Amino acid sequence: MITEHSTPATPIRILLADDQPLLRMGFRLILEGEPDLEIAGEASTGAEAVRLTADLSPDVVLMDVRMPQGDGIEATRRITSSGSCARVIILTTFDLDEYAFAGLQAGASAFLLKDVAPEGLVQAVRVVASGDAVVAPRVTQRLLETYVRSLPPVQRTPTPDRRLAELTPREREVLEAIAEGLSNAELAARFFLSEATIKTHVRRILTKLGLRDRVQAVVYAYENAIVVPGPTH
Repeated sequence: MITEHSTPATPIRILLADDQPLLRMGFRLILEGEPDLEIAGEASTGAEAVRLTADLSPDVVLMDVRMPQGDGIEATRRITSSGSCARVIILTTFDLDEYAFAGLQAGASAFLLKDVAPEGLVQAVRVVASGDAVVAPRVTQRLLETYVRSLPPVQRTPTPDRRLAELTPREREVLEAIAEGLSNAELAARFFLSEATIKTHVRRILTKLGLRDRVQAVVYAYENAIVVPGPTH
């Protein structure tokens, strides 16, 4: 099980899932250079990623979207629906790749470009393992806006989820702000609350809506038309 704050004594365990051995080697070299990170295993297919996640119980899975024997999207869906505590980071080539949004819908906690800088990769793993924030929230927002604009008009106004009625007015406001890509510090400043109080609101929102983490809250907000894309420029 993921601890709230991993330390060097309890390192964040990572599964690398990519069919390119050189890419896995590069990621391994970067991540194993950090005292609080360790590689739990490597997978070269989607099916292997699912099996090794069950066997090794990693904290984070770095998941390529295009792999043989079950792509990364299907593997992500199987992992998140299995009740696994592992959090998935989708690896993609383009930040507006259709696979990136499909990965978020499947339950991934974030996505990264494959050419991410080493420090960006390390930070992303730590952030996602903590469950505390969304990696590149404004990029995620841009991806979702692009996706929503591509939908037929009838799909842009879905029937509201009944669970929304369980949110308090303040929780609804916080959910809308999360979907804008605001961090906890920015939420605290907007609502004149402490970050501890914001974290409590976020936790209650996720619980009431049955969501895994903040990025799933962003996806939920767009899918349920709580926020709508702004005008294109």
